[in-house]
Amino acid sequence: MAAAATSDQSAPHVPVLLPAILNAVAPVQGRWLDGTFGAGGYTRGLLEAGAAQVIAVDRDPLAFELAESWAGDYGDRLILRQGVFSKMDSFASDLDGVVLDLGVSSMQIDTPERGFSFMRDGPLDMRMSQDGLSAADIVNEASEETIANVLFQYGEERASRRIAKAILRERTLEPITTTLRLAGIIESCLPRAKPGQSHPATRSFQALRIAVNDEYGELFQGLMAAERALGPGGWLAVVTFHSVEDRMVKRFLTARAGAGGNANRFAPETEKEPPQFTLPQRKAVSADEAEVEANPRARSARLRVARRTDAPAGDIDAKSIGMPVVREVK
Repeated sequence: MAAAATSDQSAPHVPVLLPAILNAVAPVQGRWLDGTFGAGGYTRGLLEAGAAQVIAVDRDPLAFELAESWAGDYGDRLILRQGVFSKMDSFASDLDGVVLDLGVSSMQIDTPERGFSFMRDGPLDMRMSQDGLSAADIVNEASEETIANVLFQYGEERASRRIAKAILRERTLEPITTTLRLAGIIESCLPRAKPGQSHPATRSFQALRIAVNDEYGELFQGLMAAERALGPGGWLAVVTFHSVEDRMVKRFLTARAGAGGNANRFAPETEKEPPQFTLPQRKAVSADEAEVEANPRARSARLRVARRTDAPAGDIDAKSIGMPVVREVK
């Protein structure tokens, strides 16, 4: 889940690392699920590359409104479904592939009314599904400790306590309801950004967006759901945009490929369950210079690909893959 906005926020949406995905899973065939439909870049890429059918999933109803002009061109090869990818196994099974792009959609960033961007004024919202708890609810109602923990655990913001204290001070004067007001409060707590550095509010906005949409919980549950929904030989391709997500995906796939190792080398050997995935390549794939130049948001992207075995789906604890947890978000 990429930062809430960057200097290249106005760039048109381009599916990151799509050629790398298509090359890794070639030949593309059978039934696929695109769990993060967005502007439809991955879905169209898979269909054009030879997928027999793609189930396109997104929690944001706007994604399907924007696809109305072209979705019909693919007939019954394209199935649109509003929902969350963490529940994919409830409506799909024996899939030949699943692709997840964890970056926030440009159509969300570029719409000020959605409240994702600190570069344009709008209501402090950030809800991808457009319902439930908003960023304004957290900022104006959560305790100082909870706000600080959200900013630190989800955004890796080192000045989290200073920012949380400033938020509580400012909200006693007037509720914080707009993106630019919150961005200004955050900026007042941090040194001015030097040329080439990200905006001071980047980490905090990222953290709030992750909290509002439970993105880490969704990712963990989505990886487990993909394991259940994929058929033997099915592909899982995940594109991440920051270190926490990439670490979660890496640890999950390493554990499910049976390469986690023993926690205690002195403990007696226990029988391991057969691996649920194989890893054709253990290292993440990054965008090359040409793609970064053409699409700057690809700079931080990392792709990890795994292939499902015929072993039964199992279970794993979220803590074992390093999922950050904030106990109280209210």
